[in-house]
Amino acid sequence: MSVEVVLKNSARTTGEGPHWDEETGTLLYVDIWEGDIHRWRSSTGVDEKIHLEGPVSFIVPSKTGGYIIGKNRSICHLEWDTEKVTPLHTVEEETTDRFNDGKCDKNGRLWAGTMGKEFKDSIELERGCLYSFDSSGLRSHMDKVSISNGIAWTLDNKTMYFIDSPLKKIYAFDYDAETGNISNRRDAVDVANGYPDGMTIDMEDKLWVACFSAGRVVRYDPNTGEELQVIEIPSKRTTSCCFGGDNFEDLYVTSCAKHERKLHENTHQLQQEHSGLASCLQFYTTYIGFTRR
Repeated sequence: MSVEVVLKNSARTTGEGPHWDEETGTLLYVDIWEGDIHRWRSSTGVDEKIHLEGPVSFIVPSKTGGYIIGKNRSICHLEWDTEKVTPLHTVEEETTDRFNDGKCDKNGRLWAGTMGKEFKDSIELERGCLYSFDSSGLRSHMDKVSISNGIAWTLDNKTMYFIDSPLKKIYAFDYDAETGNISNRRDAVDVANGYPDGMTIDMEDKLWVACFSAGRVVRYDPNTGEELQVIEIPSKRTTSCCFGGDNFEDLYVTSCAKHERKLHENTHQLQQEHSGLASCLQFYTTYIGFTRR
């Protein structure tokens, strides 16, 4: 199995939220603190970019055209050609919180969580919430979240997985795809090395988790918590991953360029030192052979 750099120095801060758009054959991702939305076309190698003011955290295609993005505390619609941004819903107003990771379930319902303010060497804990958003509006499902991160669903859509990074755990919930209700929260995986960040899931319902500060993506069995496979990435601050390519057999991995933070006293420390790699985002890909659905 080989790991190679796909895009070097394509972002300046935190590369995040990779999403493969099957319809257009493009890889979508964000540069959070630079406020950039990227769209990379694998067939040409062209990496397009739209710059927005303020942090951007996720991008997913909209079935009505354009994209749905997380921008600071707002869920917005983005029209790529005109760069028009239309706010759809804003949460936690009059706070310093912001959206972080976001994904859609099989019915097109957007799930996205928030997190507290980030300082140079700390972060406000238990300030965020986990939300869902669809045509009927916004719902809050979970509070006291510190760093809302990876989300994934099983093939039968009966289980949803969710990461709150500082706890070093991956939670499982019973999931009702029709109503969007979650229940019966339980621990699925305890992450030993690094901090679980973004994740994806394969056709065998195994989780692929980018482990921040550990320079690796790990494949877990969420039914047993067992670590099944480790892919070492030549970047210590791996942030997220997704399957893509013609047959969804490539795993794309984003990483963070600049990060120096510890959590409050008596809590987990994320990372204090900088890596020796290039000071900008690296995109890595590796042939896996486990396709996603």
